[in-house]
Amino acid sequence: MRGTGLEIGALHQPSPVPNLCKVEYCDYATKEEIIKFFPELSIRELVDVQYIADLDKDGLVQFEDGKFDFIIANHVIEHVANPIRVLREIFRIIKKGGYAFISAPDKNFTFDKNRALTPFTHLLDEYQKNVSEITDEHYIDFLRAVHPEVFNRSECEIESAISSVKNRRGYVHVWDSSTFKQFIELSLDILKINAVCCFKSTGENNNFEYFSVWQKG
Repeated sequence: MRGTGLEIGALHQPSPVPNLCKVEYCDYATKEEIIKFFPELSIRELVDVQYIADLDKDGLVQFEDGKFDFIIANHVIEHVANPIRVLREIFRIIKKGGYAFISAPDKNFTFDKNRALTPFTHLLDEYQKNVSEITDEHYIDFLRAVHPEVFNRSECEIESAISSVKNRRGYVHVWDSSTFKQFIELSLDILKINAVCCFKSTGENNNFEYFSVWQKG
């Protein structure tokens, strides 16, 4: 790694990079707003956000093509309404020869274990329809699998729980390592993006996620 990169959604856990690299940070809300949504985090540990971007609404339109030497998007894709479009935007703003660091939780090692995998046909349909908003059904699916006790409460409390998940950008789409790898490969093919996987680590290896590094051709 070298040059200037952008990390999306780092919150309080920015990725370590070599000393010669410069990293700028992008998120969906300011540092002050994020601490309201995540009161369990210390504001001192949160990165300073230079760019605000709603990936569902505007993508990364504020950045010109080929602006960055690398992009880091760890545990971002599962939170968005239109993952294929976000993948397109990530590779658009990377220079030729630059790198994309992309990971997503493997459901078999997270609280999403009981949720159904998101089929690629669903993701492709969202992309073709240019979906830009997450429906409540996605968040209700999350709550039913992860916090089913919520639905034994009053209607007002259920609405409050859904609102909280929205603000915290709860998991919208669900993959295991195999299907996330397939998602990236099929998406790159549809988008006609030339990129090669340089490194990968699966949930079976790390008990957590599918982590990958892709070089843009």
